[in-house]
Amino acid sequence: MTEIAAPAAVSDHEAGTACLGAAAVGFRGTIRGIRVPDDAHLPRAELERRLLELGFIEGARVEILHQGLFGRDPIAVRVNGMTVALRRREASAILVDASL
Repeated sequence: MTEIAAPAAVSDHEAGTACLGAAAVGFRGTIRGIRVPDDAHLPRAELERRLLELGFIEGARVEILHQGLFGRDPIAVRVNGMTVALRRREASAILVDASL
């Protein structure tokens, strides 16, 4: 999996790859990797481990189902058929490619 230090909406080395935290309700895509920014609220290894345990693995299909009313947080994400609630700042560590 790819780790990139600077948070960005689009990866420098893969055009079309964006972070899940910036996506809108209805977004559908495929996970390409996990990138934890240096300013994350949890240590890099801890956040990566938690996301992997929840099923956010490379190649998994994701869809944003719902978002909170205030601040668009948290979001409900379907990952390979399972629904998970995430904060957008945690979802920002997940790199995805949009499905057509």
